Amino acid sequence: MKAINVRPGQPDDIPAVMQLIRELAEYEKAAHEVILDEAQLRADGFGQQALYGLLVAEEAGELVGMALYFYRYSTWKGKLLYLEDFYIRPHCRRRGLGQSFFRALAQIAHREQCARIFWQVLDWNTEAQAFYQKMGARFDGGWLNGYLERAAIDLLRQSPTSLL
Repeated sequence: MKAINVRPGQPDDIPAVMQLIRELAEYEKAAHEVILDEAQLRADGFGQQALYGLLVAEEAGELVGMALYFYRYSTWKGKLLYLEDFYIRPHCRRRGLGQSFFRALAQIAHREQCARIFWQVLDWNTEAQAFYQKMGARFDGGWLNGYLERAAIDLLRQSPTSLL
């Protein structure tokens, strides 16, 4: 078994990270929802004002996993680290890589004085839920996820009341 190294992502990793994102979307039965491209991913992560942080896992020069995160703010807790996506290729699972990612995220959260690391997991993904519970995670069943898609944003933006 080759050693797998978890390290901060770099701009040159973007094509491979984009492939990992597509694999994750396929696994989650949502490949049709990926509208992001490499140029936008690169600009958003490595441009003048980075919007996310990135950890990657590399084995023999090939990226086999990634964790993309950003910071949020809670009026109750303060600064939080939100794990947006976390993916390890199937052939590299059950080798301790998930724990390595979470240790790296815990180090970042501690350094940045985050009160919490949090994420979402699909209700049908019981394998991931078991992994997270093994890491000491709790699940909050009291909240529903709300969001507006781009079409709804455009409709709201065009409404007669302007706030800005």
